[in-house]
Amino acid sequence: MTPRIVIIGGGAVGMFTALRLQRRLRKGEAHITVIDVDSYMTYQPFLPEAAAGNLEARHIVVSLRRELPRCTILNGVVDAIDTGRREVDFRPHKGPARMVGYDLLVVCPGSISRILPIPGLAESGIGFKTIEEAIHLRNHVLGQLDLAASTQDETIRREALTFVFVGAGFAGVEALAELEDMAHDACRYYPGIEPSDLTWYLVEATDRILPEVGPEMGAWTLEQLRERGIDVRLKTRVVSAVDRRIVLDDGSAFTADTLVWTAGVKPNPVVAQSDLPIDDQGRVRATPFLNVEGYDDVFTAGDCAAVPDLTKPGEYTAPNAQHAVRQARVLADNVLATIRGSARRPYRHAYAGSVASLGLHKGVAQIYGVKLKGLPAWFLHRTYHLSRLPSLNRKVRVAMDWTLALFFRRDITALGALTDPRKEFEYAARTTRPVSRV
Repeated sequence: MTPRIVIIGGGAVGMFTALRLQRRLRKGEAHITVIDVDSYMTYQPFLPEAAAGNLEARHIVVSLRRELPRCTILNGVVDAIDTGRREVDFRPHKGPARMVGYDLLVVCPGSISRILPIPGLAESGIGFKTIEEAIHLRNHVLGQLDLAASTQDETIRREALTFVFVGAGFAGVEALAELEDMAHDACRYYPGIEPSDLTWYLVEATDRILPEVGPEMGAWTLEQLRERGIDVRLKTRVVSAVDRRIVLDDGSAFTADTLVWTAGVKPNPVVAQSDLPIDDQGRVRATPFLNVEGYDDVFTAGDCAAVPDLTKPGEYTAPNAQHAVRQARVLADNVLATIRGSARRPYRHAYAGSVASLGLHKGVAQIYGVKLKGLPAWFLHRTYHLSRLPSLNRKVRVAMDWTLALFFRRDITALGALTDPRKEFEYAARTTRPVSRV
């Protein structure tokens, strides 16, 4: 019987694992099924540039069906994992659920935003983990400029031009920096709005930002953001966001139409709905060989997994794209080794460093101890992530976006109706008079 490989999650780990298996498996040697909510993989390091309009949103997503023609793609939700029966409970977006059997299972559903029980946060906040959120945020920020330029109410104008980002890791800092840069450029098209009219807040609970690039580069980044007029609040927490009224624990309060939440992630809930061993952070416990502790037929990696860092005994690998791509290669090889009865190899990778974009031509990086800032860091950020983007098709399209940006100014069209495409049709329906028949 042909071994059945089921991969839960079509993100970086899932897709790169399936790609490698697809290339290295002999014809008929195994059957691969990939299960994910979406039919595409989003390259998350490019989300800030997509939100700022530097990249076309479609160019940073990769179709699973196109890139994985030898795999079966199922779109829906995994409600539970039963390792005893070697089955996963799969529920498509519409229709009855069913059990999908496996011989080898790869659990890599990634993570979701970690939402704290702050009053009003769930109703007024937006995350920054998906392409949908990035597109919405871009349209929303530009829509706020349109609103501010069209109203004569100073209170509405002030609230529209106030933007709050919570969390000063990569996602928060890069999203804030790119969108502030975009809005700054867009102001030239709004005669009544100056860049100084916009208020940007970055709220961070700890005493530093971008810890991944080291204290010195983090301090430099903090200085750069403040020079751009961004109000960075360290050692500060949001205590309430009811009715868009942002209250901080330093005693300040203000109303803002935009609240972006990037204060951490947590493993996908499917992990908790399994009988797999998890740690105190809700991650699946993995061995250095990327199989789940106590299971030779279940593998895991990425954001949802606690993978031992062999280069730093006692620690675990960081949940980032650098480790995800490299873990996927080892994971795929170990799945293949299991099928063929050969030896597995452990995952070992010394952290190379980090790169972050701070807007057009601005960046910060620390690679193998070498510290870069400004244009060189920005160029390195783009070069590194372009090399990691799957599919030649997408690499070329992203490179073309960047090339065209050298000759044309950034587009500032706000397509806010994308978030509610039926609004116009419903309005037309409401204003249609019944036809009278004589």
